[in-house]
Amino acid sequence: MASPFLGLSTANIAVLTTTQLNSLSTADYILLTTDQVRALTTDQFASLQTQFVAALTTSSVAALTTDQVVAFRTDQVAGLKTNQVVALTTAGIAAMETGDVAALTTASIAALTTNQISKGLTTDQVAALTTGQATSLTTTGIAALTTDQVVALRTDQVAALKTNQVAALTTA
Repeated sequence: MASPFLGLSTANIAVLTTTQLNSLSTADYILLTTDQVRALTTDQFASLQTQFVAALTTSSVAALTTDQVVAFRTDQVAGLKTNQVVALTTAGIAAMETGDVAALTTASIAALTTNQISKGLTTDQVAALTTGQATSLTTTGIAALTTDQVVALRTDQVAALKTNQVAALTTA
C-alpha cells in the first residue's frame, strides 16, 4: 500500500490534523520529502509521536527549520538516532532548548561535529550537559570548544574529564 504522504503538496501537509499525522506508520514518515517535512507546522511537529520523529531520514532532519527544532519535545529529542543529531545544522543545534540538549544520548554528543560544537552549542547548552555527556566529547570536540564555551563548563564537568580531554581543553 502506498504511503498517504505520496503526492501530498506542502499546503496539504500543513493542514493535516494531529490525529491524521499520528494515525500513520513510521514507514510513512520515512517517505516524507524534505519539503514535506519543512511544511509541518511547529504545532504539528510538537504533536508527533516519538517514533515518527525517529523515523525521519537524515536529509529530512537536516532540512528542519529552527522553529521546528525549538518545537521538539524532550522525549522526541531523546529518541533521535545519532545520525539524525549529526544531520542537524549548527543553527538547529543552537535552537535546541537546554533541556533537550541534556536529553541527547552520550553517543550523539560524542558524534557532534566540530562545527556543531563550536558554532552550534550555546554556552547555556554546554553548561546543561550532564557530566556523562561532557566526558563523551571526543578530544577533537573538546578542542573545538570556544573560549566562552570553556568558561561555561561547570566544575563537575571539568573534574569528570579524562586526562587526554583536559589536555585538549588546554589547547581549546
